Amino acid sequence: MSAPTLIFDCDGVLVDSETIAEATLVRQLADLLPDIPRDVALRQALGMTTADILAQLEAQSAHRLPEDALSRIDGAIEARLAEEVRAIEGVVETVAGLRLPLAIVSNSRRRRVVASLATTGLDAWLSEVPLFTAEQVERPKPAPDLYLFAARSLGCAPRDCLVVEDSVSGVTAAHAAGMMVIGFTGASHIEDGHAERLRRAGAWRILPSMHGLAALIDRWHEERQLRVASPQATSAEKRSL
Repeated sequence: MSAPTLIFDCDGVLVDSETIAEATLVRQLADLLPDIPRDVALRQALGMTTADILAQLEAQSAHRLPEDALSRIDGAIEARLAEEVRAIEGVVETVAGLRLPLAIVSNSRRRRVVASLATTGLDAWLSEVPLFTAEQVERPKPAPDLYLFAARSLGCAPRDCLVVEDSVSGVTAAHAAGMMVIGFTGASHIEDGHAERLRRAGAWRILPSMHGLAALIDRWHEERQLRVASPQATSAEKRSL
């Protein structure tokens, strides 16, 4: 059994950025793809790369995006984040108190994650934490590839990783990689019913506030020890612990 590792998504978990990113995306697409309804754009945006969002929305539109659409939209999002993004409530105290190896796995571009951590002051605790981003794999979330790549790079088994994710895309990816996943619902963009969507995607527990993370980590440690002591336990038995 490798050392237990806690992996954070960034947007919507460490920084409260999704509302800003979604609003900027919708504003840009109003001109570029005017036949795509706002609710469709927002529904597809959560947890996916900007490139994948644009590809899916363009396929549903009668309009074609200009070649520079990706760079324009990402640039507009990053400009707003640099001015407006804030840390998730309670995350500073939580991260400062953690005593296990950490990593960050994000579908955003590396420079966006680094900038968001700096803007919110989280880089004081996380600047040396291993960071894995969508550019490093051919298939980002919801495929498991980025999480599997992170586990290999960290030298830990997926079963020994606990992940905190806010999106169905992210939970799907981490769960498919064989990791235990906490579904976080404490960011400003979370809508009614999202917790159940995260459970259906494979979330082990739901975390409404970052202040409750330490207790879930303790619970995870207990379950890991039980799995080691009783490797023949069924999946149903594990879920009922």
